[in-house]
Amino acid sequence: MEAAVFILSLVDCCALIFLSVYFIITLSDLECDYINARSCCSKLNKWVIPEIVGQCFSTMLMLVSMHWFIFLLNLPVAAWNIYRYVKVPMGNMGVFDPTEIHNRGQLKSHMKEAMIKLGYHLLCFFIYLYSMILALIND
Repeated sequence: MEAAVFILSLVDCCALIFLSVYFIITLSDLECDYINARSCCSKLNKWVIPEIVGQCFSTMLMLVSMHWFIFLLNLPVAAWNIYRYVKVPMGNMGVFDPTEIHNRGQLKSHMKEAMIKLGYHLLCFFIYLYSMILALIND
């Protein structure tokens, strides 16, 4: 049972790593003017909900399986993703808004956030991989 939890978490973490890399690539394309702000934001906003679902799935999986340290490690990121989605101002296209992405350095902050999330998901990947191997050895 414990190995299955970490296998699911590992697959989920791989998907979240892919999303983080996709966010970084799309934002850097916008920064270099390869795509316009509207198409960039519409591409990124499509993946905000799946990112929240993936992060919350991993968090709830650790809560149900009573892995408290990993649950507490996942909880702030899941809460941040939900907070960011809920606090979108009325009239905006989504978390990424084409009219505001170049204002107030939002592009840089979105890029920095995507890089931090990539590092976080890579850390979680190795924690899940280690825990999965440990669970398989102990079974």
